[in-house]
Amino acid sequence: MVLPRMGNEEISLSRFLKAASWATLLFLSISIGWGKGIKRVDPDGLPFLFVHENTCNSYLIRSGDACLIIDWGTGGFLPHLNGLGIKKIERVLFTHHHREQLQGAGLIDRSSAKVWAPAKERDFFEQPASFRKWWPRLGDKFSVYGASYLRPPAQSIVLDRALEGGESFDWKGFRFTGISTPGHSPGHMSYLLEHDGKTVAFTGGHFYDGAKLSTWFDSEWDYGFGKGIDALLESTDKLITRKPALAFPSHGPPIAQATRQLETFKEKLKVFRASYVRGYPVHKMKPEEADGYSKPTKFPLMNRVTPHLYKLNPKTLGKNFSIIISDDGRGLILDSGLFPELLLHRLIQGMKEHFGLKRIDALWISHMHGDHFLHARILKEKYGAKTWTLDRIADKCENPRRYDYAALISAYGDGFDGVSIDKPFKTGESVEWEGYKIQVDWMPGQTEFGCCLWLEIDGKKIAFTGDNLFADSSNPEQNGHEAVVARNSSIFEEGYLLGSHYLKELNPDIVMGAHSYVMPEPAGLLNRFHEWSKEIIRLYKDLLPETDYEYLYDPYWVSAYPYRVDFSQKETQSVEVTVRNFRSSEQSHEITLVTPAGITAAPPVLRGKIPAGQRATYQVNLRIDRTEAKEGLGLIPFDVTLDGKHKGQWFDFIYRTKAGDDGK
Repeated sequence: MVLPRMGNEEISLSRFLKAASWATLLFLSISIGWGKGIKRVDPDGLPFLFVHENTCNSYLIRSGDACLIIDWGTGGFLPHLNGLGIKKIERVLFTHHHREQLQGAGLIDRSSAKVWAPAKERDFFEQPASFRKWWPRLGDKFSVYGASYLRPPAQSIVLDRALEGGESFDWKGFRFTGISTPGHSPGHMSYLLEHDGKTVAFTGGHFYDGAKLSTWFDSEWDYGFGKGIDALLESTDKLITRKPALAFPSHGPPIAQATRQLETFKEKLKVFRASYVRGYPVHKMKPEEADGYSKPTKFPLMNRVTPHLYKLNPKTLGKNFSIIISDDGRGLILDSGLFPELLLHRLIQGMKEHFGLKRIDALWISHMHGDHFLHARILKEKYGAKTWTLDRIADKCENPRRYDYAALISAYGDGFDGVSIDKPFKTGESVEWEGYKIQVDWMPGQTEFGCCLWLEIDGKKIAFTGDNLFADSSNPEQNGHEAVVARNSSIFEEGYLLGSHYLKELNPDIVMGAHSYVMPEPAGLLNRFHEWSKEIIRLYKDLLPETDYEYLYDPYWVSAYPYRVDFSQKETQSVEVTVRNFRSSEQSHEITLVTPAGITAAPPVLRGKIPAGQRATYQVNLRIDRTEAKEGLGLIPFDVTLDGKHKGQWFDFIYRTKAGDDGK
């Protein structure tokens, strides 16, 4: 048992440890194996600097019998301070708010140690639960369309001082300067120390030895436009101008020739960004470039693709609506959303008048994003349409708030908490409809939860591909890929790489993208799309230090279902915890649920081994004691140990104690 990782025991133990003598702590370190000890970083050049490796690198700067700590981690260094002659901790600096940096903060003796952190992250430390939402919205701060990219502490940490970028301060003759270096987190700060005429930098999670990125999922701040990458680039430039000789990161070994590595890191980020951003000019593309194929009709709102296939006219670029109308006047709608309900009624009435539409049989949903089926409820209730999609997508449509993905339908408006699916297709399943053989296949890419509907219609093989790619298919400079968004659940080998290969093999005559894109003669485009998918994998592998890059890319490789646990009506609830293995060999893990006072988990720790490339799912029963539990919305982190390496409290799920505790 490693004390800082224990969920329900952590609070009571921390109270004990705060009161324990240094001798007691030393005994504990021997008897229960807490921590690996403290090492000198540079005995010749920096004799005062020590490091303890736990969930992060905790740096200790000693002056006499006092010390300053940069990033606390688990606090596992505490039992070893006596051996260094350290009697008191006077100051604790945090570079950023991620839980592995501070999960043992309950062990800080606040009577003597002052806690400082970046001013731009003060709210993350002091009001952590406010950055998780029971009802997420597309525009929530620090989220990717409703999925938060922050990893704040489970409990509030009140700061004694919030540091502004550029602010300098002294401690025991040491001169520090805090430099605002966002990118790894929104308010990330690096600390520069001048010593013997050279600059050393404590760079937190900004970069890793070898000019690499510490994690990806912490720097993904928007929907494929590179906001987090741009912040990293700007911050890297700031650090380069300071010319640090050494850098001491939160993770990994000290970084020698730090300025040269920062310069290399900058160049790698620039190359990566060029491939990462969308493979078509999303904000500059003209309607005729997105759809130069369909023809106007006597109903001005709709264009004809083939004699039986219609779509919104190109001037409506961005909206979702296509329809197949059979000879008998029956309609199959392919995605519908991003325009007012009144327009939907106008469209249906116009098609009845001009195209002979008599009824709507079904709405097919291409993927889990809400903007593709915002009209599903209206189509079902007013027009009698059934809803179709792939089976693995169905629950994301029906119960979106059980997940923490981007752009789920519940994030589009109050009260829209999912729509029932009438026909969940199995991949490869086909259906005969009005003389057409229609097949639905799993086709991931932009998201794991996407599918392709294809058919032969009017002499053309047409594939409806959702949001995977958009392009002017005649333009060889475009590869068409849509946003790379880890919070869509989009591992490349089972996402864009698989989806692009599928489309190449399908070899359609026309690709119908969502949002009013039509891509005729797509063979060249699909080849470029596939080649890009291989290239972006190579770039991620080069940029991330883990051999199996997916562990640093995927924010869901430990996840809970449901993500939102509601104790408002019942004292007991259950969650399924899923752990993934991305390795080509067996993986071992230990996952601890760090529950607050008043909530217990059975079992509290999930230990196991997973074969290569597989998943393991555990049933966990949760119980609330309302006499002890704090009211409101709260976080329950997963404290992760992977193959014997303690990663810390990386992932989480949320709960509420009563209706109305919504985190709004």
